[in-house]
Amino acid sequence: MFLRPTHYRHPAFSAGMAQMWPQAPGIAAWGLMTGVAMVKSGMSVFESVLMTLLVFAGSSQLAAIPLLVAGAPAWVILATGFCVNLRFVVFSLHMRPYMMHLPLWERLMHGYLTADLTYVLFTRQYPKPGATADERLAQTAYLAGNCAVNWGSWISASLVGVVAANFIPTQWGLGFAGILCLIGILCSLASTRLRLVAVGVAGVAAVVAYALPLKLNIVAAIAIAVLLCLSLERFEPQRPAGAPH
Repeated sequence: MFLRPTHYRHPAFSAGMAQMWPQAPGIAAWGLMTGVAMVKSGMSVFESVLMTLLVFAGSSQLAAIPLLVAGAPAWVILATGFCVNLRFVVFSLHMRPYMMHLPLWERLMHGYLTADLTYVLFTRQYPKPGATADERLAQTAYLAGNCAVNWGSWISASLVGVVAANFIPTQWGLGFAGILCLIGILCSLASTRLRLVAVGVAGVAAVVAYALPLKLNIVAAIAIAVLLCLSLERFEPQRPAGAPH
């Protein structure tokens, strides 16, 4: 985790941390059960720790673990991880205008550290990229504080799960707390009719297509919801500039 003095000394850094703290217990619970799942599936402690530090993607990890244990071909494992994490392509495209003033290494670090909740909270706090150097610094500091709590909660809990896997029964279902955390954020963002339609359509499509292999039901749900909402958006009346959507 990188931090510049201009980041953690900026008031926006504390604001980013403060907004992420309420989500930290859910993230930690999810990370804990992911750590337990890795060891319980037959991975060694070393492999589990390495995967925790390098992958940093709960849904992708959980999708890849059974494939690794079953000895699936590498291309199947990579394709599964790619499909599950396709949403980050959309996230990165949206955040590109916010990040392009940063050096390449820092953009790559943000790409590694930014997760679902950090993206949601950041874009809700800053709907538009900063126009001045001070605004861009505030946005970067906020994202750094946000990521610090998110990354720290996940990594520390995952490592505890790896170490204490034999003492934490998977039947506890602590990972469900992480799902509830995501649902809470999702509900707060579903603030327009079109977004509500997208949520409903994606949910129904994911359930209907649940039998698809490699978690492709998630990809199908995203594609169907996006295509439908893009089509419906054409029929919405034009709003004056600056009006809320």
